[in-house]
Amino acid sequence: MIKKILLAEDDIDDRNFFLNFVEEREDILMLPAVENGEELIERLHSTNDLPDIIILDQNMPKKNGIETLLYLKSSQRYADIPVVVYSTYADEYLINNCEKEGALQVFLKPSDQAGYDDMIDRLLLLTSPSHSTR
Repeated sequence: MIKKILLAEDDIDDRNFFLNFVEEREDILMLPAVENGEELIERLHSTNDLPDIIILDQNMPKKNGIETLLYLKSSQRYADIPVVVYSTYADEYLINNCEKEGALQVFLKPSDQAGYDDMIDRLLLLTSPSHSTR
C-alpha cells in the first residue's frame, strides 16, 4: 500500500534533498511540502486528503517541530496521524520530549540515498498495520 507523506521543512536545500532522494520510491507518495508548522496546519485544515505520515523538521520558523507536534496530537482530527521529527541534531532531551508529546520517532537528517531509504523503510515498518504504534 502506498503511503502519503507530508514534509514540513523550511530549508529549501534540505527539502529538495529529501524530495530528490525519495522521488523514485514506488511505496510512497510525497504530498507538496510545506515550509513550517503553520503552513502544515493550514494545509491540513484545507483538505480532506490527509497524509498517512507527517515528517516535521524540528528547527522551523513560526511553529517548530515540537510546537506543531503538540498541536497535531491535541487535535481530534489529526491525533492519529503518525508524526516523526527529524533534525540535524537530536540530543536526548529532544528525543525524550518529542516522544513524550506523541512523536512516533526522532530521526537525524540523513546525508545520502541509503540514509533516506533506511529512514523511509523504518517509517513504513513503524506505520504498517502489523506493527503496533500505540
